[in-house]
Amino acid sequence: MILTLVPDIGDVPAARWDALSAQAGLYLSHRWLAAQQQDPTARVHYALVHDDGHLVAAAPLYVVDTEPNDLYRVHELLPGRAPARTLLAGARRGYLNAPLLHPLLTPARRRKALDRLVTAAATLAATEKAVPWWLYVTDEAAAELADACGTKPVQLNQDARIPLPGTTFDDYLAALPSKRRVTIRRERRAFAEAGYERRTLRLSECADTAGALAAQLQARHGHLADPAVMAAILRDQAEGMADSGTVHAAFTGRHMVAFSLAYHHAGTVWLRSTGYDYARLRGAHEYFNLVYYLPIENAYAHGATALHLGMESLRAKVLRGATASPLWAVEGRSETSA
Repeated sequence: MILTLVPDIGDVPAARWDALSAQAGLYLSHRWLAAQQQDPTARVHYALVHDDGHLVAAAPLYVVDTEPNDLYRVHELLPGRAPARTLLAGARRGYLNAPLLHPLLTPARRRKALDRLVTAAATLAATEKAVPWWLYVTDEAAAELADACGTKPVQLNQDARIPLPGTTFDDYLAALPSKRRVTIRRERRAFAEAGYERRTLRLSECADTAGALAAQLQARHGHLADPAVMAAILRDQAEGMADSGTVHAAFTGRHMVAFSLAYHHAGTVWLRSTGYDYARLRGAHEYFNLVYYLPIENAYAHGATALHLGMESLRAKVLRGATASPLWAVEGRSETSA
């Protein structure tokens, strides 16, 4: 197996990369990584493992110069860790991660390919005087990585997704307990009766307004957020993702007062962002409708079989049919042990 590093994911054909990443999700897809590549806060290399000319394993490796997101600062996530330069292996945004390994590899070849990725992370980290980490990795990935790195995984959080059985919203409801079905119908009815104008938009059409609403949400939860910065992030995301996101929005007159942003990828709808103008809301369960019910309707309309919701607010997600799975941090192997 041959390991190489390339500086631009554009050097890898999208079809070959996505043959590895399809099961790993949106945040390791070729398009998403390409959209993140120009982030000035880190320098990225892509570790590629070829076997007989075929791409069988891959991972982005981010040398982090400045980390604006405290949920990706290792010393804040894990007690007792002193601040140190970090090399993040795998996805750097989205809170869902795994090394990319071809699904048809035999167990022995899979381990050999994974060892190549772990070695790549260790070598680059040593060169950059950084500590390698894999953050927010799934159960299976955490077990494999911990074994390959000789370290112990630490649980960070839980990831939530709602499986969508059948072909209609009624099929989703039928899979829930009767009391929950009553609650959801009441929440949908209140939203319908609130008099909002519902629109489905492209992100490029509303990035500035959406950024301001997202900043209000962050402020409500105690996080400082500059509306102009949030808007710039969304504008860049619209451009980088070829404006492929779906925005569900609620308007009162000319004012957009609530929105959610989601992407379709590999049979799943991935909720990415949401925001609210709290002074103009009408107390009609706007959050549940924008984050759950409208995306679920949209998922069924496009043949998707799951809604990915990510971390936080786990109880509300489980009550609406989500299943949860642990997310782990795994410290990479050091160069001396590699």
